[in-house]
Amino acid sequence: MYQLQSVTQTYERRGNVVTALDTCDLEIPDGDFVAIVGPSGSGKTTLLSVLGGMMAPTSGDVLLDGESLYDLSIDQRTRLRGEKIGFVFQSFNLVTWMSACENVQIPLMLSGKLASDQRARALELLDRVGLSDRADHLPSELSQGQQQRVALARTLANDPQVILADEPTGNLDADTRQQVMSYLAEFHNDGRTIVMVTHDADTAAFAKRTIRLVSGVTDEVAMADAA
Repeated sequence: MYQLQSVTQTYERRGNVVTALDTCDLEIPDGDFVAIVGPSGSGKTTLLSVLGGMMAPTSGDVLLDGESLYDLSIDQRTRLRGEKIGFVFQSFNLVTWMSACENVQIPLMLSGKLASDQRARALELLDRVGLSDRADHLPSELSQGQQQRVALARTLANDPQVILADEPTGNLDADTRQQVMSYLAEFHNDGRTIVMVTHDADTAAFAKRTIRLVSGVTDEVAMADAA
């Protein structure tokens, strides 16, 4: 379970203090699927960064499974991310000179798995997202939808408990968006917790609940309002 307790995040822009998150209190139970929505600049990506252990809040506490993320050392937090958290990005973040299979292997390599085990696991995951025949293709040889599916496979490499997705369909057409979200829904059905930032109502509709973030303040959206 994630717990945000009075989390505030501020930063300076051109001499002015900007409040990205304003005393946020939020609970995300295990197995939840949450869409974070709101206008540009409302703090959505900041919230995801704080949840992912990548940006210490100015004040407040962030707990994952009862453990305070920002009481951990940088090395401990890096290890926790590698073991428990997977990330999906709008821009895919694939390494351009590595094949699809090699991109999926990256988290496995970083966790010290044997090379033979890395490739076997990567091929298994590429098959799960329908790309077993593209394993040795470079990202430039793949469509945007295929690149995002490689990124989804990479996210599963270390079998994370949590997936944090930042605009995972932002660069995709409507048909490909539906396909990618079907995979995320499938990963959720495996028992994973998913927290997804999106500006797209159709994408948000895949989530079990929606949190609106406006001017750094969170507000639960009733299902009727979200529809």
